[in-house]
Amino acid sequence: MLPPSKSRTDRLEAGKALRSVVPRSTHKKWNPPVERADPIDLLETSNSGRLVNLIPIRYGRMLKSPFAFLRGSAIVMAADLATTPTTDIRVQVCGDCHLLNFGGYATPERNLVFDLNDFDETLPNSPWEWDIKRLATSIVLAGRHIKISASDCLTAASTATRFYREHMNKYSQMSAFEVWYSRIDANVLREFASLPDHRQRIEKYVDKALTRTSAGAMPKLTEIVNHQWRIVDNPPLMYHLRPGDLLEEEVESVAQRYLQTLRDDLHVLLDRFRLVDIAIKVVGVGSVGTRCFVALLMTEDDEPLFLQIKEARASVLEPYTSKSIYQNHGQRVVTGQRIMQAASDMFLGWSSERGHDFYIRQLRDMKIAVNIEDFSSSELIGYSALCGWALARAHARSGDPAMISGYLGKSDTFDNANADFAVAYANQTECDHQALIAAVKSGRILAIEES
Repeated sequence: MLPPSKSRTDRLEAGKALRSVVPRSTHKKWNPPVERADPIDLLETSNSGRLVNLIPIRYGRMLKSPFAFLRGSAIVMAADLATTPTTDIRVQVCGDCHLLNFGGYATPERNLVFDLNDFDETLPNSPWEWDIKRLATSIVLAGRHIKISASDCLTAASTATRFYREHMNKYSQMSAFEVWYSRIDANVLREFASLPDHRQRIEKYVDKALTRTSAGAMPKLTEIVNHQWRIVDNPPLMYHLRPGDLLEEEVESVAQRYLQTLRDDLHVLLDRFRLVDIAIKVVGVGSVGTRCFVALLMTEDDEPLFLQIKEARASVLEPYTSKSIYQNHGQRVVTGQRIMQAASDMFLGWSSERGHDFYIRQLRDMKIAVNIEDFSSSELIGYSALCGWALARAHARSGDPAMISGYLGKSDTFDNANADFAVAYANQTECDHQALIAAVKSGRILAIEES
């Protein structure tokens, strides 16, 4: 049986009492440790085990801007966040919580929801502060990237934090079931669009999502070769394995082990499909160089299903919290995703082969990915608010929303402190980005920039 729990009032007071231990204003500070690790050394360490021919593409993508650098350097910020103050209230964290790791996708019931959508670094029993600090920093860097004013960048970061705080308070007043069943309908995106042209852009995102299915991907990703459907090569971003390549054997074994992690009813569905083709696909920024494959499955009536088979490595947070309880990091990712998301892809599963762990999901399933390049100041602020809300909902599922809410309180003290931290750490990221540029110019590392 579970031990007796304290009342909501007691937990609110316990959270409030933590302010005397870790004042909320202390979160605004970012002072690099005297012996701070070289960010380039950390990036090089994170390359261990990656496909060597793809590593220069990773660096090339990170060169584009400090915001892109942040996306690819979760290992660097994890080391830095470990030196910042925390209340020791623990939750299941995303671990790589930045602005572009949120978006819309389809639930198994074919409803469109808005939520976190990347969990490669997820880990339980970790400080909630790390996610909200990384999110706020990414907002400032995104704002600088699209050249909005410093004051609007600060406002966007503080707004995300405010929505996190206000919605955490709401979740603290809900029952466990109400928190668990809560979700953010993707139509809420429209409510955060303040001007008519903003709303039109949101409508386009939603309409486009309805076509982002396996069937919709067929014309773009495949062609018919010798009367067989085949994934189109686009090296080095998408290419086939060579016959006899060890990776080819690896993928076939991964597929068999994956089936063992699925519910029996999904076996009935997948029995209608046959594996037609497999190719390597380069994805994201931080994931470039890890083993990532796209598998095309089809029914006898040529109905397609694209599955993504993605390598899962140890979370960058593990050295600073605790090791995963799962021997397979794919299982860690899948479990973390199911805990944090309101609803998850029914094809989520995991596997392993030759010392490499993997998780599997649909390649695209009515996925909405915003383009921040199009954002105005008001759109960035509105979208940041929505991300803050989604993060609060995700943390409330595994953590104690009453204790977190008690600590955060009803004033804007933490909002402002977190925004100040975001600005300070954004400055740090710009310095680290310059260090990457210097490392490329000196020949220390090789980067390939895509056109």
